[in-house]
Amino acid sequence: MNFPEDLSLSPRAAHSPDGAPVCSAKGCRAAAVWVLAWNNPSLHTPDRRKTWLACEEHREHLSKFLGARGFLKDVVPLADWQEPGPSASDR
Repeated sequence: MNFPEDLSLSPRAAHSPDGAPVCSAKGCRAAAVWVLAWNNPSLHTPDRRKTWLACEEHREHLSKFLGARGFLKDVVPLADWQEPGPSASDR
């Protein structure tokens, strides 16, 4: 199983040449339509959320990858995603 880069919706997120966010799956350049919110409980506070973006094709694969590790917290359509404010650990 490929381990995708940890991409958030911040300016560091991968974008297509036209600026649209792309899927976080390794090698995929398809348009992102899902946000997979996750955290690693051994590293992050419970309210901290990291995000991966997924296209339709990779949503299930990436969700299973995170879910098998107990990291997956939520899967939300990109159009509905509201990025939470910074946590104390982000300041």
